[in-house]
Amino acid sequence: MNPTVATLVYAAGIVALFVFGRDRGAKSSAALWIPVAWLWIVGSRDVSHWLAIAGIGTYTASDPDLEGNAVDRIVFGALILLGIIALAGRGPEVRRLLSTNVPIILFFLYCLMSTLWSDYPTVALKRWIKAVGDLVMVLIVLTERDWIAALRRILTRVGFVLIPLSVLFIKYYPALAVDYKQWSGKAMYSGITTTKNLLGMVCLVFGIASLWRLFTAFRERHTRLRIPHLVAHTAILVMAAWLLRMCNSMTSIACLLLAGILLGLMNIPFLARKRSVLHFLVAAAVMVSASTLFLGTGAGALESMGRDPTLTGRTEIWKLVLTLAGNPFVGTGFESFWTGTRLRQVWSVMFGIQEAHNGYLELYLNLGWVGVTLFASVVLYGYRSVTAAMREDFSSGSIRVAYFVIAVIYNFTEAGFRMCFMAWIFFLLAIMPSPAKRRVGGHSGMLPQRKTGQIEGLVAVGRSEEHPVFERV
Repeated sequence: MNPTVATLVYAAGIVALFVFGRDRGAKSSAALWIPVAWLWIVGSRDVSHWLAIAGIGTYTASDPDLEGNAVDRIVFGALILLGIIALAGRGPEVRRLLSTNVPIILFFLYCLMSTLWSDYPTVALKRWIKAVGDLVMVLIVLTERDWIAALRRILTRVGFVLIPLSVLFIKYYPALAVDYKQWSGKAMYSGITTTKNLLGMVCLVFGIASLWRLFTAFRERHTRLRIPHLVAHTAILVMAAWLLRMCNSMTSIACLLLAGILLGLMNIPFLARKRSVLHFLVAAAVMVSASTLFLGTGAGALESMGRDPTLTGRTEIWKLVLTLAGNPFVGTGFESFWTGTRLRQVWSVMFGIQEAHNGYLELYLNLGWVGVTLFASVVLYGYRSVTAAMREDFSSGSIRVAYFVIAVIYNFTEAGFRMCFMAWIFFLLAIMPSPAKRRVGGHSGMLPQRKTGQIEGLVAVGRSEEHPVFERV
């Protein structure tokens, strides 16, 4: 098919996906487009890169010691400013969310402090401001009047664009979506992103979203939008699976399979009611993954996934970067390890490497043991938050647990706890407490609970266009 014709066909397909996947009756503010635009950029390429593809200007990869180019700084700065303006009108909700997320605030403040001992304090400060942009986008979603509807719309507006366009790029614009290894000539598929691992992360995040929507559609058998939602999200899941096979991002493939199992088990009412079962599922997922990767208990599984005992060279990277680590207590400064002399030393051994391929090691290199300890408190706090969400709101709680667990596991072999990374943004979105006071209408998805001497249930007393209305008896 001619690329121009293919582009028109895919554009029509994207429109069809939005028609099938829309949430009738759900309302969200215009401010929601700000995090949508942010995620479009984070999940694809910098604006300066797109302009260069369109023949406007010349794209140059960022110098390791500098902070990109002026176009990208202006775009990200404008989105952050617009986000802050939007949040200014939601003062009480923003203050309440921040006051109940002290571990996250302390972690961000320590990251700010660490810019002082960076080799490039100005660059580190700019990167910290950009990282705050991630938090601003999360706050916009969580302070919407119906934040669950806002979450669904975010996932739809971003995933329904990035996933199909990645397929289009690989099939009809390979010059933009396929690179080749210098020595082996092996194809490296990146789709709409810049690397195969980033494409894998995009497919993972929105693959989990489509799995969540599919399970929700299976539960809500009497809604008019059930079949259209099944069609739209099945299509996205199939495309994500194809993209994962093409880019061969084994970390993302394994995490998506694990997320599917976890979501499936959490959608069994008998299991979902039991808090002890949820703890067991989370612990089992993390421990099995960790033991397979690091304790040698799953060598056969690694080989079947195309991984050798070095995890495709990752253990060699870990040994190398540890020899170059700075102060063990405070690190090298926020997002500062991969700059200057250290980067050149790494490249003299392994050219092109710009991450430790382990999110926890990356934290240590940049922030030291102090940063790792603060982040551990964020993880523990986040776990408490997502497990509480399962009791308060089963529908949104299940995807929050999935994003939390997958982020923890994903960072065993990839550095995903970094600014402007999908895994990091959705980890933050998962662990921040539900702004229950802002929920209006809609179906919470809570399961019936049993009490001693009394059986509680939910009786449908009416129905909105999409969601049933329940009354407790």
